[in-house]
Amino acid sequence: MISVKEAKNLISQHISPLNPINIDLSKAAGHTLAADVYARFDIPAFCQSSMDGYALKFEDHKKTLILVGEMAAGTAKNITIQNGETSRIFTGAPLPQGADTVVMQEKITRLDGTITLQDPNLKLGLNTRDKGSEIKAGALAMEKGSLLSPAAIGFLAGIGVNEVTVYPMPKISIIVTGKELQKPGMPLAFGQVYESNSYSLSAALKHEGINQVNIYEADDDLEILIKVLQTAITNSDVVLLTGGVSVGDYDFVIEAAAHCGVKQIFHKVKQKPGKPLFFGTHGEKLIFGLPGNPSSVLSCYYNYVLPAVKTLSQKTNSVIEVEAELTHPYTKPAGLSHFLKGKYENGKVTPLGAQESYRLSSFAQSNCLICLNETQEHFEKGDTITVIILPN
Repeated sequence: MISVKEAKNLISQHISPLNPINIDLSKAAGHTLAADVYARFDIPAFCQSSMDGYALKFEDHKKTLILVGEMAAGTAKNITIQNGETSRIFTGAPLPQGADTVVMQEKITRLDGTITLQDPNLKLGLNTRDKGSEIKAGALAMEKGSLLSPAAIGFLAGIGVNEVTVYPMPKISIIVTGKELQKPGMPLAFGQVYESNSYSLSAALKHEGINQVNIYEADDDLEILIKVLQTAITNSDVVLLTGGVSVGDYDFVIEAAAHCGVKQIFHKVKQKPGKPLFFGTHGEKLIFGLPGNPSSVLSCYYNYVLPAVKTLSQKTNSVIEVEAELTHPYTKPAGLSHFLKGKYENGKVTPLGAQESYRLSSFAQSNCLICLNETQEHFEKGDTITVIILPN
C-alpha cells in the first residue's frame, strides 16, 4: 500500500490537459480559455451617449440652444450640429458630429424648440463614452487560462467574439458493479440494496459543469465487465468503476482492467475509508476503481477524482484545504489516514456521527472532510488539523 500523499502525486504525474477545441461562445460557459483572446474592433465603435438627454458642444453650454434632430440607439445615420444647436439623444446612441457633451434630460428647460441648461456641474465630455473606451482593436481581451464566467461570456459577446478556444470538459463513464444492486423506486428482494453511487457521482460531476456522463451496469461477471469496460474506455476520458476492487471472489475490476490493457499505477492506499482504491491509465485516459461503499466512493472522489478532472479541463480545484481547530478528541489506529465527515464553521470543525463507510446520512449533513494523518493515533480537543472544504 502507498500513502495518501504518494497516491495524489502519482495521479498528478499521469495527467495532461485535454487537447483544446474551438467552441461557440454560447456553449463556452464554465470552460477555461486555451488561447488568448484579442479584440477585433474598438468597443464602443463610436462615441456614444451614456444618458438620455441632449448632445451639444460644451462651449455652448451657457447659451439657449436650438433643438435640431434626434439620435436614437441603433440609428443608421448621423447628423451634424452647428454652434448654438443641440440634438435630442438617448442612451447608447452615437453622438452627433460636432457634439462632445451630453446634458441629462432632467437638467434642462425646454421651450418652443429651444433648451436652456440647468446643470452648473456640467463638464466637457460628461455623460459620453469615448470610442474604444471599453477596449481598443488589437488589445488583449482575456488571457489563456481565464475561466469563462457569465460576466466573461457577456464581455466577449459584447466585443464581437462568437467562438473561443477552450479546454473541453472531460467525458466521464461510471460503471456500477454488483449483483446486489437495485434501482431506487423498485422493490427490494432479499439481499438487495439500493444503488446510490451513480447518483452521487453524477450529481457531483454535474455540479462541476460536466454533463457528458454515461452510466453502465455490469454484473459480477468477468466477461461482462471486460466488455463494459472496453466500451467505457473507448467513449470516455475518465472511467469510474464502483465496487469490485477488493480481493473477494466476485471482485473482478483489477483483472478486467488488466485484460483491457489498463496500466496499473497503484492499488490500495493507506486510508479509511477507501483503502482498495485503484488507479490506472489507458493511453491518456484515466481509470479509477472506487470502493463500493457510498461514503468511500465520495471520499475518494473528492480526494482524487475531482482534482484529476479539474486538471484535464484546466480548472481550479473546487476542493479547498484549510486548517481548523478540532472541537472534540478523536482516537484512531496508527497506519491509516482517516477521512471523517465533519461540520466546519468559524475556524472550528466537529466530527459527525455515522462514520461507517456504508452510511451516507452524515455525509449528507457534512460540509467538509476531516483529514487525520496516518501516523498519529490520538487527537485532542483544540488540535489544529487539516480540513477539506467540500463544494457547496
